[in-house]
Amino acid sequence: MTTLEILLLVAVLVGVLVVGWLLQVIRPLIVNAVVGLVVLAIAQFGFGLPVAVTPIVLVIVAIGGVPGSLLVLALSLFGVAFVP
Repeated sequence: MTTLEILLLVAVLVGVLVVGWLLQVIRPLIVNAVVGLVVLAIAQFGFGLPVAVTPIVLVIVAIGGVPGSLLVLALSLFGVAFVP
């Protein structure tokens, strides 16, 4: 093996490790976002509670999960924020 091949092998290995680490970091946010959005959808379509889904709502729900979605629902219900 030449030096270039070894450097490319090391670069690919580092790339794979970085992608694996990023997936570990991002996975909980994805799960929180999905569960929180399911809670918001149930509140909207099941109980008729109006909530404006904006990028800020998505960030709150992604970071906070179910408590974040409950916070968004409470703020929307009381007319403080996120009212459509």
